[in-house]
Amino acid sequence: MGANFSSTFTDPNACSLVGSLCLQTSSPPATKPSLGDLPEGCVALVLEYLNPQEICKLAKLNRAFRGASWADFVWESKLPVNYEDLIEKVLGDDLKDKLCKREIYTRLCRANAFDDGTKKAWLDKRTRGVCLSIASKGLAITGIDDRRYWNYIPTEESWFNSVAYLQQIWWFEVDGQFEFPFPAGTYSLFFRLQLGRAAKRFGRRICNTEHVHGWEIKPVQFQIWTSDGQHASSQCFLDDPGKWNLYHAGDFVVDGANSSTKLKFSMKQIDCTHTKGGLCLDSVLVYPCKLREGLQHF
Repeated sequence: MGANFSSTFTDPNACSLVGSLCLQTSSPPATKPSLGDLPEGCVALVLEYLNPQEICKLAKLNRAFRGASWADFVWESKLPVNYEDLIEKVLGDDLKDKLCKREIYTRLCRANAFDDGTKKAWLDKRTRGVCLSIASKGLAITGIDDRRYWNYIPTEESWFNSVAYLQQIWWFEVDGQFEFPFPAGTYSLFFRLQLGRAAKRFGRRICNTEHVHGWEIKPVQFQIWTSDGQHASSQCFLDDPGKWNLYHAGDFVVDGANSSTKLKFSMKQIDCTHTKGGLCLDSVLVYPCKLREGLQHF
């Protein structure tokens, strides 16, 4: 009788509760969509509008972002328009078809040496501007073969591990020329110079200015010429012993019509009424004008 009584008065809410519990345990919970569910193609379209640093950070999120970060069209937008000419000039023509666009971008952002190690070129990561540096050994220096005047000295303060040091001379002249596939834009040319000879003593940097003389009498003349008729000049007294400074020679414009730009440049102080000496010549630098801010120059 007790059993019949309990079955007669069964709570209907309890049955519904048990039924709902049974339904919940029998069907798996629905999963919410995540970033990993996005197609790589869609992710790549978004990455195309980001800078390289942001792309590399997002590539660590998941497999979809990592795969999208290798899409060629994402990195082609970060490369100069004439990147194929740059590869041929700096890295060699055989690499053009062997590297993907991300690998090309990575290689171009390094300081790549070419022309027997006398030149280095690289891509600025922030602006995509192409920069060039020419070692003192890649320049035509009057009197360089006479050790009474000039010497090459090793140093860690140069990208090329050596600088040309002027002991003393009457006729001071440095010339150079090159041909390079710069992208369209405006560029500045600098000479990287230091009055005095730097060395280390007991782990500290010192600079010997014993032979520095003659630079306060007459200014040094800087000039540049391009194959399409451009010419710029400037002059400056060399000053500030013991510090590397960039001396601005002039600017030139690349319009993109030609595949390569031919440039000649010079630095002179040829007043033979007095000698000049105590100067270190490291290199010649070519930077896009938009990168000039922040550079220490005269």
